[in-house]
Amino acid sequence: MNLQKTAYLLIICICVVVTLIYGQTILVPFILGLFLWFIGREMQIALDRIPFIKKYFPDWSKMILSLLIIISVLGFISNIITSNINFLAQSLDKYQPNLNLIIDQLGEFSNMNVRDRLQGFTGNLEFGSILRSLFASLTSIISNAFMIILYAVFVLLEEANFRPKLQAIFVEKGQQAKVDNLLERIGDSISSYLRLKTLVSVITGALSFFALWMIGVDAPEFWAFLIFILNFIPTIGSLVGTIFPAIFCLFQFGTFLPSILVLSIVGLIQIFIGNFLEPKLMGSSMNISPLVTILALSIWGGIWGVTGMILSVPITVVAIIILSQFEKSKPLAIMLSEKGNI
Repeated sequence: MNLQKTAYLLIICICVVVTLIYGQTILVPFILGLFLWFIGREMQIALDRIPFIKKYFPDWSKMILSLLIIISVLGFISNIITSNINFLAQSLDKYQPNLNLIIDQLGEFSNMNVRDRLQGFTGNLEFGSILRSLFASLTSIISNAFMIILYAVFVLLEEANFRPKLQAIFVEKGQQAKVDNLLERIGDSISSYLRLKTLVSVITGALSFFALWMIGVDAPEFWAFLIFILNFIPTIGSLVGTIFPAIFCLFQFGTFLPSILVLSIVGLIQIFIGNFLEPKLMGSSMNISPLVTILALSIWGGIWGVTGMILSVPITVVAIIILSQFEKSKPLAIMLSEKGNI
């Protein structure tokens, strides 16, 4: 009997993973739309702190106002990123000679033919093709923005009818209270994570922008936005966000000093915020084991790529909360938590 249950569980897990992989084009925009709705809800709470708005504006109008503000901000950011991508794409030709210069300098320093060795591993080394691939990925994300906003709007429209539907499903008051408590905990955890992580990421991106602008890096807005996005990826996001603009400096300037400056200054910003400011703001509110964080990062990264890495922490938080509600799955929730306190 236990063997049969294990087989059923294994089949279900395989089906879920296959659905997540092949349903990525539908599921990822929907989940991002949910997070956009959560951000809108946080803005609605912030608007309620203004007495005039709280008194004269109904809840639905405040949510619509919040979504309009978010859409305007996203549109503004999208225009900036698109213009920066176009600028960098038009400047690709001037970066290739600098790349060749760096390779020659490395060859002189190491007394070996670096160019032949690199081409032996990577074939014809074309920085332009690397940047174009990166631009194509970011352009794809921007193109999905319409679907993400559309999902957020429909979640908003569904919100008014969601609770009566749950009350119709769970007739007993005890069940209703349990479901309400579960949804409230999930909502509070995700809202808290998004609010604090967004604040930390904005600070990191803003400080990095000023550092890159002072050094003279091309398109500092683009790299600051990339740092902001990558900061949502646990552990490795800040590292990648520091290395990308540092490597780009080599191609832009054809010398090592600006790259070392970017690596040092942006790296110090990441270290200070990641080790001092972020723990002070967020504390242990996520309640996830560090090992589980890395495993979730790897698993969701393997399923949904960079988007999965960004969503890995909130998805794991939701899983821990749901698992903690049932006696049979509570031990698993304890193992996934940071200190066993769920």
